[in-house]
Amino acid sequence: MVIKTIDARMVAKMFLGGAKNLESKKEWINELNVFPVPDGDTGTNMTLTITAAAAEVNALSDLNMENLSKCISSGSLRGARGNSGVILSQLLRGFTKGIKEHEELDVIDLAGAMQKAVETAYKAVMKPKEGTILTVAKGAANKAAELAQTEEDIEEFCIQILAEAEAVLEKTPDMLPVLKEAGVVDSGGQGLVEVLRGALDALQGKEIDYAFEAPRKENIVKISPQTETDIKFGYCTEFIIMLEKPFDERTEMDFKGFLESIGDSIVVVSDDDIVKVHVHTNDPGLAIQRALQYGGLSRMKIDNMRLEHEEKLIKDASKIAAEEAKKEKNLSAPKEGPHKEMGFIAVSAGEGLSEIFQSLGVDYLIEGGQTMNPSTEDMLQAISQVNADNIFILPNNKNIILAANQAGYLTKDKKIYVIPTKTVPQGITAMINYIPEETPEQNEARMQSEIMNVKTGQVTYAVRDTRIDDKEIHEGDIMGIGDKGILSVGKDIADTTLDMLDQMVDDDTEIVSVYYGAEVEKFQAEELGRRAGERYPNAEVEVHDGGQPVYYYVISAE
Repeated sequence: MVIKTIDARMVAKMFLGGAKNLESKKEWINELNVFPVPDGDTGTNMTLTITAAAAEVNALSDLNMENLSKCISSGSLRGARGNSGVILSQLLRGFTKGIKEHEELDVIDLAGAMQKAVETAYKAVMKPKEGTILTVAKGAANKAAELAQTEEDIEEFCIQILAEAEAVLEKTPDMLPVLKEAGVVDSGGQGLVEVLRGALDALQGKEIDYAFEAPRKENIVKISPQTETDIKFGYCTEFIIMLEKPFDERTEMDFKGFLESIGDSIVVVSDDDIVKVHVHTNDPGLAIQRALQYGGLSRMKIDNMRLEHEEKLIKDASKIAAEEAKKEKNLSAPKEGPHKEMGFIAVSAGEGLSEIFQSLGVDYLIEGGQTMNPSTEDMLQAISQVNADNIFILPNNKNIILAANQAGYLTKDKKIYVIPTKTVPQGITAMINYIPEETPEQNEARMQSEIMNVKTGQVTYAVRDTRIDDKEIHEGDIMGIGDKGILSVGKDIADTTLDMLDQMVDDDTEIVSVYYGAEVEKFQAEELGRRAGERYPNAEVEVHDGGQPVYYYVISAE
């Protein structure tokens, strides 16, 4: 039977089928990571991104192409994690822009939407690299454009697109030498292929469990303890407006002005046809009534902060006492303060590293890093809690930078500066070089310049056998990984770390900072520091408790 058109119901099934197939393959995709480290998370990031949208699609009561497009675009945009997840969200965003005004889709509509998806995703990446998910998406879209001239059957159209995507994926090792050396295809490209395969399965009527739950909150934004009397507005109110009327800049300012008259901690983020709203107020009904003037509401959530706080005080009394003890050491948890010109958000994993960032003036910490990349929505939530006109975000991981940029794009009421810190030491250097008397633009330029002078090394273990950077690696080996590749491989943690440092330290190195992880004892780190001091007498060696997971040591040389 020839299928010439598909409606919103079938598009929803195909999207959910793609999401389900990706979810089932996420661990296998994680293992395609080029570096054999215990933090390969491409499959996890792409799955969390698409399931955020899938949960919204499943909750959709009025199913039509426009509402479906809004759910897919907004859900994936806010739920995006990691570079692969952000790129996937942009592909979905572009695709839905191409279909939202249609009641039914034929092959020409689908081909046009796929081209729009690729254009949107390429624009979102500052320096697109071929041999990645982008290349696979482009190959599939080009094939779709070719087929649309002659093929009317959507099933055959999808079969051939999937075959083309698989063929392009197989060529990715020829485009990126690092993939060929590791003997793998691009993991993000593989994830996209699994989405396409699941969508085809749904179109062909294969049995699929379409149930999805919203992704569990993995990243917790730390907030300092408050007394009940500190809570001026008792209800944390969140919802999304599905716009039915124009919502221009003036309307947005009027709406924000109204929210300011009834509460605080206001965030209004508009994107195409949706507006995400967050406000602390004593009368959530007033916010809801005003919002209904602009359109229907979804994802409504109202929390009684006074009640939750009272329960938290009872449940976490010992934890609060510990935080109070930290205050005496000037290591208090980050907290909201009076309005100021500039504020700071940093991503950190490990109590020791978090304390360092707090002592340097970071207002808000997002728990995350390797194996747990925070989402765009995590970033937006953090932004909402920093009472500043200009906010600097330190991602401290190359796989979080795109999500931070996306959060900056979605934020309209504050100026966001994403400093592209790829490692924690770069983030620490950025904070050290902040000068309060200078403008945000001057500080942005200084921070970006100074982080380029930081060499970072990270020590962990191999999770599989492979060959990379001309080094034979076996499962369980200790690896020292530098900014551009693997620097050392061995059996002993300390010896491998020192071998790595030999390639990082030069005659210009003045400071070597050692941050030891959760699995390293203090005496072991101090012994390593002593040996490094003897090895590099012209450099000052500092040892700090980082407490980070996964990596035995994170080390900087400046």
